[in-house]
Amino acid sequence: MTDRNQNKLPNNLPQLQNLIKRDPNTYKDEFLQQYRHYQSHLEIFQLRPSQFSKTLDELVIFLAQVSHCYPEEMSEFPQQLKNILQRHATVLDRTVRMSLCKALILLRNKGLISATGVLELFFELFRCQDKLLRKTLYSYIVSDIKNVNLRHKNSKLNTTLQNFMYTMMKDNNPIAAKMSLDVMLELYRRNIWNDAKTVNVITTACFSKVTKILVAALKFFLGHDDAAEEDSDSEQEEGQKSTKELMLGHRVGKKTRKRQRKLDRALAALKKHKAKKKKAESFNFSALHLIHDPQDFSEKLFKQLETTTERFEVKLMMIDLISRLTGIHQLLVLNFYPYVQRFLQPHQREVTRLLLFAAQACHDLVPPEVIEELLRVIANNFITDRNSGEVMAVGLNAVREICVRCPLALSDELLRDLVQYKTHKNKGVMMAARSMLQLYRKVDPDKLHRRDRGKPTEFAQEIKILKYGERDAKDYIPGAEVLSVKDDTTEKEKEEDGWESCSDVEDDDEEGWIDIKHSSDEEELDESQVPEDPDERKQKAREVTNTRILTQEDFKQIHQRQAAKEANSADKSAGRRDSKHRKRKHVEIEADDEQSGELLSLSAIESVFKKRAHDKESRLATVMEGRKDRGKFSYGQTKMNPNASTTNKQKQKGKNFMMIKHKVMNRKQKRSFRDKQVALRNSLLKRMKNKR
Repeated sequence: MTDRNQNKLPNNLPQLQNLIKRDPNTYKDEFLQQYRHYQSHLEIFQLRPSQFSKTLDELVIFLAQVSHCYPEEMSEFPQQLKNILQRHATVLDRTVRMSLCKALILLRNKGLISATGVLELFFELFRCQDKLLRKTLYSYIVSDIKNVNLRHKNSKLNTTLQNFMYTMMKDNNPIAAKMSLDVMLELYRRNIWNDAKTVNVITTACFSKVTKILVAALKFFLGHDDAAEEDSDSEQEEGQKSTKELMLGHRVGKKTRKRQRKLDRALAALKKHKAKKKKAESFNFSALHLIHDPQDFSEKLFKQLETTTERFEVKLMMIDLISRLTGIHQLLVLNFYPYVQRFLQPHQREVTRLLLFAAQACHDLVPPEVIEELLRVIANNFITDRNSGEVMAVGLNAVREICVRCPLALSDELLRDLVQYKTHKNKGVMMAARSMLQLYRKVDPDKLHRRDRGKPTEFAQEIKILKYGERDAKDYIPGAEVLSVKDDTTEKEKEEDGWESCSDVEDDDEEGWIDIKHSSDEEELDESQVPEDPDERKQKAREVTNTRILTQEDFKQIHQRQAAKEANSADKSAGRRDSKHRKRKHVEIEADDEQSGELLSLSAIESVFKKRAHDKESRLATVMEGRKDRGKFSYGQTKMNPNASTTNKQKQKGKNFMMIKHKVMNRKQKRSFRDKQVALRNSLLKRMKNKR
């Protein structure tokens, strides 16, 4: 009998696997034979678990593939694999260990083993010194938990795994703890585990003694993506290096048009790749709001900050997180402000970020005496004439942002001194001082000198100066007095009458247009009906707020009214102007919808009004912009008739060099200084010889 007709199934596992999946009952004997073969090799493997066994490796994968076909015979198979990994995980051969993990993954995908047992085992396998295994298990854990919670949240499984991961993050193996933390961070970013328990488990990592775990947890709360930052940094460095190499290769090679076009295409591709990868910085505030006890967490983190020996970048991250928690939750960590004062020097590295953190941690519940000392330190170190204009502007911007959140902290004397810089020769200092002046005109004009309070406006009459801890709770919408009071019953009657009039239209007028007026079209910003007395305005605004459902158009008119209050004079004589002129002016006025939000932007501190020096790209863009409306550049005088004949001199420029070589070479060459010296020497020697 030839080899072609022989039965090769005992030695060809892939073929047997395919046949078993098609017809399990027919090939059950062959399967049992392979299963007994597996058990015998397993007993041998138990004696020497560190030795690689190719046969056992192939049999494990084969049995995992066909295990769903014989559930009764394979009932003990998953537990056997788990026992091997739990007992000998660290001493197993890498290939065998990976095969056992893949077999468990196959069994889990077929539903033959519970998720809890497999995932907890995989977390323990993070302790193995196998990077490829850890990466594979990390991807599978994230995808499996995602699939389990795809349709509805599996609270029981999530709670069990979260408790287990809480213990894993305290593991003595730093790699296992870091991988467990990465799993939780990834699940939170994918909105799978975005509950308060996950966030509070991650908070424990902020007190880890392992720097990588500490930095990963801090970056999570600060809204940074560690992996994305590393990728972007490596891509940016690689892009800069590639650009440099391309320019260098083009410089040393021969200059041709083909090589120039190739260089331009390569540079354009690099620029496009950088622009595609560049993303705006985003923050996730939900994690900061889900912390159970932010006051206790901030105090512990600040205590760790005072005693830590980490590098300066890690300290900055801890300062940033404490300031965000303090500002968002309005906490009281009074020792934080004197700690930050030590770094507020113009020569300090990352001083603008430190000023940002100091302003971020301020709010109106902090005692003004604590913030006053901070403001005085900034004023003494930054806002002095011995510093440059940019340093002074940065200091004034920082003081302004702090005073926005805690206006009572700035004393009258210091405020009046800072406002004097409104006439400074440096534009950045002048603009920063004027922004400070405008702030206190709205918040507390009495702190300013009488000449700096400006013209009395309607808005100034409504300012209520708050004391420490006092709140201005309004039961109406400011500016709503510009709207008219409406009754719901009359509105319904108007709507019914409108529909009746539309239905009574005769058929002969079907070709005509019917204008249906909306309530928003009838209402215009007419301030002639607005009361002049502030108490009357409040009363009318209260009536409008309580009797109307405001629309977006109504809010737009309210914003315009509030903006107009800052420009309109409080003098009654000024209100007797032309109504059309006032209406047109108020329509042009737009309210300032910018909101500071929960966090400050670094541009608020670094906004120095100075004309920046142009780089090469911006200069080139300016040059090309100026060349749009002019003709093509040409050397010398252009001909009035482009078809006219040319001179011999012009024709000579377009000829081949070999055609005019004889003329060029025969021209009288200009002699060098050395040639003139030799000629003069020979001439003098010849004269002396002739005299003899």
